[in-house]
Amino acid sequence: MRVYLDNAATTPLDPEVFEAMKPYMLNLWGNPSSIHSHGREVRSAIEKARKKVAELLQAAPAEIFFTSGGTEADNMALRCTTEATKVRHVISSPTEHHAVLHTLQHMEKAGQIRLHLLELDSTGSVSLDHLEQLLKAHPGSLVSLMHGNNEIGNLLDLERVSALCQEYKAPFHSDTVQTMGHYAHNLSRLTIQHLVGSAHKFHGPKGVGFLYINAGHKIHPLLHGGAQERNMRGGTENVYGIIGLAKALEIAYRDMEKHKRHISGLKQRMIDKLKQSVPGVGFNGNCADLEGSLYTVLNVSLPPTDDNDMLLFNLDINGISASGGSACSSGSSIGSHVLQAIKCDPSRGAVRFSFSKYTTPEEIDYAVEKLAEQYRVEA
Repeated sequence: MRVYLDNAATTPLDPEVFEAMKPYMLNLWGNPSSIHSHGREVRSAIEKARKKVAELLQAAPAEIFFTSGGTEADNMALRCTTEATKVRHVISSPTEHHAVLHTLQHMEKAGQIRLHLLELDSTGSVSLDHLEQLLKAHPGSLVSLMHGNNEIGNLLDLERVSALCQEYKAPFHSDTVQTMGHYAHNLSRLTIQHLVGSAHKFHGPKGVGFLYINAGHKIHPLLHGGAQERNMRGGTENVYGIIGLAKALEIAYRDMEKHKRHISGLKQRMIDKLKQSVPGVGFNGNCADLEGSLYTVLNVSLPPTDDNDMLLFNLDINGISASGGSACSSGSSIGSHVLQAIKCDPSRGAVRFSFSKYTTPEEIDYAVEKLAEQYRVEA
């Protein structure tokens, strides 16, 4: 049996998305910058996709900029905001995705910014009291905080952070890669300067994403060399990727409540069965709280054994794909920066399971059974 429980790393392409993309891979292959009919027909398709994304987010089409993915979108938001606004203080957290954290650390090392990292509570959630203290000390700072943590699943109160940022005239960027397509974002009711999406996290294609830039917030381009994306991102557009992104997001919003019920039930099922099957099991961060965490992510803390280093290998040979942390950190000798930041016991094992609309109860039961076997406990 093969079981895929690493959907926070990437999700399988929805067949409906592939069908929407296929004409632009085989027949409608013109360059959207060309003024002849081959170019115009794909230019029209890109703009329809932009309108669809904007409609779903309750934004304006002119506020949506297509990118190669979440990492580029995060870099564009952070680097180009500080360049355009001359902001010198940036507030973030030690548990951000490396697309944000490494970018900000690089900018600080280059002398471009002063980086302030927020304190965390015992579950790894950021201290909003500390955020307010820093905003009082440095009004107008750029604030960059992710909506849903990709490793431990903690959710940020976007509305509360947005209100604080408004009060202190601070631009607010949120990496929403893990929540886009799983939670509804209504930008007509939320004041935020940047949101980020990556299609392959919600059953779209890899290599394409988008950055929302609030119309009242001006930034400089990141990539030069062409007038694409209204002079904000040079380079020929990934046409079929953009078509796939818009279709995947449309499906995600269409079926969101149904999929949330299904996936939340699977997560609770795994929590309950692990508690029954593995003595001493725990859950890192806030992920066991279904309301306070991503319903798609469960980060399991396992009792110390001599075989903890073999956890993922043993799952893999039993056909189960999971992660020891963020996929972007796999193979790193320093381990998960998120688990280190929340002071997890390094002697305990950690496995991140993440679920999708295609995950089944039988797959959950099989994964728990094989994990329990490693602790010599009957599942």
